[in-house]
Amino acid sequence: MILIIDDDAIVRSSLSLLLKRAGYETEALTSPEAALEFIRHTPPDLMLMDMNFSLTTKGEEGLELLQKVQVFCPRVPVILITAWGSISLAVRGMKAGAFDFITKPWDNRHLLKSIETALELKTRKMTSGSPQTRRELDSQYDFSSIIGQSKALVDVLSTVARIADTNASVLITGESGTGKELIAEAIHKNSSRKKQRFVKVNLGGVSQSLFESEMFGHRKGAFTDAHADRTGRFELADKGTIFLDEIGELDTTCQVKLLRVLQDQTFEVLGDSNPRKVDVRVVSATNADLQQMVRDKTFREDLFYRINLIQIHLPALRERKEDIPLLAQFFADRQSTQNRLPSVSFTPEAFELLQILPFPGNIRELKNLVERTILVSGKSRIQADDLQNQTSMREISPAAHGTIQGMTLDNLEAQTIRNAIEQHNGNLSKAARTLGISRTALYRRIEKYGL
Repeated sequence: MILIIDDDAIVRSSLSLLLKRAGYETEALTSPEAALEFIRHTPPDLMLMDMNFSLTTKGEEGLELLQKVQVFCPRVPVILITAWGSISLAVRGMKAGAFDFITKPWDNRHLLKSIETALELKTRKMTSGSPQTRRELDSQYDFSSIIGQSKALVDVLSTVARIADTNASVLITGESGTGKELIAEAIHKNSSRKKQRFVKVNLGGVSQSLFESEMFGHRKGAFTDAHADRTGRFELADKGTIFLDEIGELDTTCQVKLLRVLQDQTFEVLGDSNPRKVDVRVVSATNADLQQMVRDKTFREDLFYRINLIQIHLPALRERKEDIPLLAQFFADRQSTQNRLPSVSFTPEAFELLQILPFPGNIRELKNLVERTILVSGKSRIQADDLQNQTSMREISPAAHGTIQGMTLDNLEAQTIRNAIEQHNGNLSKAARTLGISRTALYRRIEKYGL
């Protein structure tokens, strides 16, 4: 049963009719007092709650009600109802534990999808017996493109398994090179949208002037260089999933435009005034600290909460060292197949060396190192010396393992970066390429370690 709490009779009537047609049982109440009395004896499955009641227009009464219902019904999801101009109020509600918010006038399809997602996630949280090992996960889900069986990775895949077949927006965080795109693809492949498109957008490479054309499309003649109609990424992803990579690179002007689309999944093509609706699952990724960017006023707080319904943090490669031999062998096998080379194996000492390197570029850097070593050495049996010749930490040898293991991860990472920069005579682009990270990520680490 869905509990509707709103002092506007028209809103209560409209929501009740919509939900009953969708097959839900409803109860509509007019005040916070009536709601609290009701949930004391009948906990609902979900609550739709207005933020402003007749006594106030500042939303404090709505926030107070939210806090109280969470005491009586801590597992019941709450979706807030507010006006577009009061989104800051809804953000406060999200911080206080609300599941989602919708703005008036709401889009029926978007509201029903949010309700469906909230109820699905609630059910999945309450059910036990989710897969706990990589073998169990692989027997039920398609994670074939993801290599590893460490606890840190299995925890991530277990979360993906629980939320993949919902419509919840997902934010994937983690350092550069940790495999965020692969996780986004895994979410799509294990969802009911898997037969539809998975559309990838690197927001770091989309300029402000082209953002609307790229994301929403344009009609011929909409601007000077619009020589033909163009279909935007959101329209391409209709019924499927759109992956917004490097969302932390988006400037504030484009953030506002993106928020509008994510709010009700409606957009306008440039040069066409007719609104278009899409049904899109949104998965975002970043290696930036969005919460710090929110505090610094460089990333909109309302957009952060809109994309961050579920957050999945990917561990750095140094936090899942037991997966390094599996990944190295996978990259070696693929390199051999692609280049028609003999199969390649590693000595135990080679694997040991790989497991003590800090890999600031994570999986991407490991892949580069393995492939470069195979091509340069020409050997079918890779030894530690072969790897050492291709890494920027050339002073590392098996005899020095004890010293290395006594260093902190930060010291190892700083030393690796310092050696890469020296190796390329201060050329940061080449150093970043050697490390398998972006120039931006390299700049952040240089600043972090004062290099």
